[in-house]
Amino acid sequence: MNDVLPDEIARWQHLERLFAETARCYGFSEVRTPFVEPTGLFVRTIGEATDVVEKEMYSFTHHDEALTLRPESTAGLARAYVEHRIHTREPVTKWFSCGPMFRAERPQRGRYRQFSQLDCEIYGDPGPGCDAELIDLVVGFMAKLQIPDVRVLVNSIGGPETRVRYREGLVAFLEPRRDGLSADSQRRLGTNPLRILDSKDERDKAIMAEAPNLAEFLSDDDKAHFDGLQRALTALGVPFTVDPLLVRGLDYYTRTLFEVKGGSAKLGAGDTLAGGGRYDNMIEELGGPSVPAIGFAAGVERLVIASEATIEPSRIDAYVSPLGAGAIERAMILGRDLRQHGIATEVDTRGGSLKSQLRRANALGCSVAIILGENEIAAGTAQVKDLLGHTQDSIALSDVVRIVADRLKSRSR
Repeated sequence: MNDVLPDEIARWQHLERLFAETARCYGFSEVRTPFVEPTGLFVRTIGEATDVVEKEMYSFTHHDEALTLRPESTAGLARAYVEHRIHTREPVTKWFSCGPMFRAERPQRGRYRQFSQLDCEIYGDPGPGCDAELIDLVVGFMAKLQIPDVRVLVNSIGGPETRVRYREGLVAFLEPRRDGLSADSQRRLGTNPLRILDSKDERDKAIMAEAPNLAEFLSDDDKAHFDGLQRALTALGVPFTVDPLLVRGLDYYTRTLFEVKGGSAKLGAGDTLAGGGRYDNMIEELGGPSVPAIGFAAGVERLVIASEATIEPSRIDAYVSPLGAGAIERAMILGRDLRQHGIATEVDTRGGSLKSQLRRANALGCSVAIILGENEIAAGTAQVKDLLGHTQDSIALSDVVRIVADRLKSRSR
């Protein structure tokens, strides 16, 4: 787990603000769900034989209730959609969210056991135009973040019947080759054989190069949907590559799958920035009506690393320097008045020398220092020092806030 310190937080805030603006432009509304959900929700939706459920969830029992820190957001959002009967309010629902997730997986660059995710979900639209627009949203968002080398990979795993047929064909192909597989893939062969498709083990890769292609098992409806997705992406001008080995690690996916990669110069092999797909059966499986759905998630930590956008750090505008114990209270009042006008202000209440206070003001990047000594207070004035222009004026205390605000506004223009 990691801390996000003040010198990093500006990049996070910029990214989260940009994501919210982008999502709202596509018609999404923000939703916030609990960090803790019943364990059964994730076992049921993600899949009991997945790595997330088997190895990575932070689960505990409290008052005889099995609970889990959310490892991803889709299941909780779908639960909220069903619980609040959102389908009765509108035919299509678009939600976005942002917040921490928890997985006890192996740490690597940009991946932590508590991590933040951006998420978008669409309920009620069967696609494929809907799928293409969601991918277009992700690609456009990454362009705004100035992430280089963005690539889109797409695949279709078809509906439940297709997956059953392909699973049977894949197992029939792999069983005679079991001894050549990695130990992890040998285990998955009996629990979740589709996960062998994206194994990084060189032994598995060599065997899977000859494995049956999932596309050969797609139904006519599945093929039509996937063809429609490709046409829509082409119409939108979104470059993409069909990757027949692309699978996602969660059991709820159907038909469309996609990943968006980028920033490989900084992230290396772990350059997957966003991933998602369609999960048309989850709402019904959670007790709701038959409602198609699609979504994606993106890790904030990796996006921050990959982004090459230049972000201006937050800065203090004005520094109030009281000289002498008698000036501190008046300085605090002046600081409050400046803040009420939207001016970020630091009041030095330590009682140090003017030299040390001005050194501090420069270190904070302040534009203006306001010096208040006992003589100034007696005269009803303050010394306003322009730290960038290197000028200093004596100004009536009653005019300080207005004049400082005008100067800062003029400078920002």
